[in-house]
Amino acid sequence: MCYDDVAWEQSDDISDSWVEQFHDIGVKKAIGYFILRHDSGDKPRLSLIGKGSFNIILRMKYTHKSTDIRFSQPGAILFPEEKTKNEIAVMRYIADQTSIPVPCVLHSGTRDESPLKLSPFIMMSHIDHKTNMYAALNVPGYPAEKRGYLNPDIDEDDLRKLYAELAKVLLKLAKPAFPSIGSLVQVDDFTWEVASRPLSMNMNELVRLGGLPRSKLPPLDATFKSTSSYIEALAQLNIQHLIHQRNNAIESADDCRRKYVARQLFYKLAKEKKLFNPCHEHGPFRLWCDDLRPGNVLLNDDMQWHNGIEDWTRVFDRRLYTFLSAIRHCEDAEGLYGQFRLSDKMQKSWDTGDFWVVYAVLHSFAFDAIYWLKIDKRYFGPTESDDASEAWKERVQLLDESQRDEMENLVTKKLAEMESRVLAWEPDEYTAEFRQVLKKKRKEELSNPPPC
Repeated sequence: MCYDDVAWEQSDDISDSWVEQFHDIGVKKAIGYFILRHDSGDKPRLSLIGKGSFNIILRMKYTHKSTDIRFSQPGAILFPEEKTKNEIAVMRYIADQTSIPVPCVLHSGTRDESPLKLSPFIMMSHIDHKTNMYAALNVPGYPAEKRGYLNPDIDEDDLRKLYAELAKVLLKLAKPAFPSIGSLVQVDDFTWEVASRPLSMNMNELVRLGGLPRSKLPPLDATFKSTSSYIEALAQLNIQHLIHQRNNAIESADDCRRKYVARQLFYKLAKEKKLFNPCHEHGPFRLWCDDLRPGNVLLNDDMQWHNGIEDWTRVFDRRLYTFLSAIRHCEDAEGLYGQFRLSDKMQKSWDTGDFWVVYAVLHSFAFDAIYWLKIDKRYFGPTESDDASEAWKERVQLLDESQRDEMENLVTKKLAEMESRVLAWEPDEYTAEFRQVLKKKRKEELSNPPPC
């Protein structure tokens, strides 16, 4: 499914407009004085580092160190307090329980505790580095504003060295084990518990760009004791996503039917516990992060050096073996055997197709293409037509009568929605508040245009 572009436009407008205030000298001064109250040093110099997809970062540089402060962006993050709280708990857990170098959280707080009540924030130590793995893997000279891709001419030995750095991080993250699925909550200085819902980037995007009502997400205190219960909940979210996204959800009546059939069959597999290996049903569960990617792996000098799912698969398959070779070397060096080896599990996930099941359940906007190309035939066998867009016509017979009736009602609803474009959105309190401020400001500007 495509993003709801009415919601997308609204989200980007709010986020981009909110960020503009950080160019104001008064705002920068307030942030600078705020940092100095909690962290001091010689010859402080504040600079705006940049805006990411969800946060904006400023840096106070001293003579011998630097401190970063990061604010979540209204319009981009629709669960700002919850997201920030979860991130702080994980950062402190990793710092305390692993040897992975992560920034030290110096101070944090809610929007009301932030300078000028900007938004929830994290103030953290800056880790000096020369580059990151994204830049090292990317095509040299590729435009920064475009999404990069793995340099096809990269030396295999250099690639193996870079993958080894990532492998070391993954092996350390894989060691902590938890009895349930959810978000970490810090109980005291040395204790963390899985005590709140597993708020993911996908959930944020479903509400932000998919029209999903917030009430359809798991409750705040919901955790999952089993893999099956979690996958079933996520499969149900994909159904609700199709039902509730107001714009750009379907292209035609048959497209709606195809998407409905895919989601119902996937949900059926989830309820029947067929989408995962039974040995994983009760964990133990490991740390996992949406945004663990090359751009977030920092490198120093000595570590440096397209189209469609099927094309991506062919490229990934070749590079996977380089990565598995690197991680196996790291596992051997650490003396890891049996169940403690990630490489064997990764290889099996790719070979069996479990990789695609996990990807589909965690990436709602990519669900349809992945389901019909990588999942449907694995579980339900071949269809007469090799055209993935036509396979639903055979699979619809697997639905019961009530589901087929529901499908036709949904088709009628979605076709009616296509006749108009309406913003159906449930922003958080901060985003809604800034939206009203922005509307008022623009109304005043129209009423009182500047003199020519």
